[in-house]
Amino acid sequence: MPRQGQSVESCIIGKWHIQKGDNVSTGDVLFTYETDKATFEEEAKVDGIVLELFFDEGDDVECLTNVCVIGNEGESVEEYRPFETADSKQQTAAADGGNILVERSPTPSVAIYRPPSAVVNISPRAKILVKKTNADIRSAVPTGANNRIMESDIQRVLDSGRFAPHLADTPCNAAVDKDFEEVPMSNIRKVIAKSMHASLANSAQLTLHSSFNATNLIEFRKKLKSEPSMPNITITDVMVYIVSRVLLEHRSLNAHWADDRMLLFRNAHIGVAVDTPRGLLVPTIFNANKMTLPELSEHTKTLFDRAKQGAITPDLLRGATFTITNLGTLGIEMFTPVLNPPQVGILGVNSIVERTKEGKPYPAMGLSLTFDHRALDGADAARFLKNLVGSLEESSL
Repeated sequence: MPRQGQSVESCIIGKWHIQKGDNVSTGDVLFTYETDKATFEEEAKVDGIVLELFFDEGDDVECLTNVCVIGNEGESVEEYRPFETADSKQQTAAADGGNILVERSPTPSVAIYRPPSAVVNISPRAKILVKKTNADIRSAVPTGANNRIMESDIQRVLDSGRFAPHLADTPCNAAVDKDFEEVPMSNIRKVIAKSMHASLANSAQLTLHSSFNATNLIEFRKKLKSEPSMPNITITDVMVYIVSRVLLEHRSLNAHWADDRMLLFRNAHIGVAVDTPRGLLVPTIFNANKMTLPELSEHTKTLFDRAKQGAITPDLLRGATFTITNLGTLGIEMFTPVLNPPQVGILGVNSIVERTKEGKPYPAMGLSLTFDHRALDGADAARFLKNLVGSLEESSL
């Protein structure tokens, strides 16, 4: 199982494109796999025959674990097997003349009771082992990601001799009749939920709201769109460009909170929230302050496309020093963005509404700045917002 990014510990096998016994050539797609944020394909590195598949679709597999073997017909796969099954134990015993020493993991002192009607997060291989052996799934202690019961957890139940004959005809994922549909949370939804809760629980968040006259900004964008040599510059592109410059004058917002110290960055690495079919992703535009507006626009579009296709690497989803999230395209006039720790600032971009000043109507765009009050005072955040408003109203890039 490949490792996608330094922080990724396991991936889920999405779909096998091969079967045991297939002939494969270098470059053939073997399987797709998922992190909590993206989907990838793994290709064969050698020619040969698929001798064994060790995991099923839906299994959560630790990175760098063998998932299949490609070789020549008749070759043994035992040395590549990532787990020891009952059959392989017997084979090992026979090869050693019947003498076998099995080291068993200690049985957990506290069993977790799960009623037969509860929905259980269990891997496909573990489910098969339960059906074959009638192991008592209620006694299994999950060791997989997201509290998932793995095959090894069921094997430990078997080693301890705990069986459940009364559960023989009960499906592992049976559910009580309910007046609602029960939909499992996706991996990315779980990650978002955990990070958002941790953000609010572990920081002192405060949001300031402001607005600016967007007349010049709108006219500036129209001018850029009329030039054939320019890419399609969006409001978000302009916002990222200006924010990356203003941030360098307010380094307490272009920073990370590190408990007993602050990390103040010399360059602005801007995270931009993207709504994707898999959920909210925040790709990072590194060194945005060093890019021209056309360069930034092209780079942003590439990142957004990769994020929406589920093909972005985890390393491009971290490292931001400040985040921008735009709900204005959905008609939101004001909202409270949630910080993305360890960042101490996030800017919400709102919709354009018509207001009147001195009897004259003008387009007003709202901004919502959430900051960590532990890292800076309200006056510091207000000064950043004031400077940003001034730069946006000038729109003289």
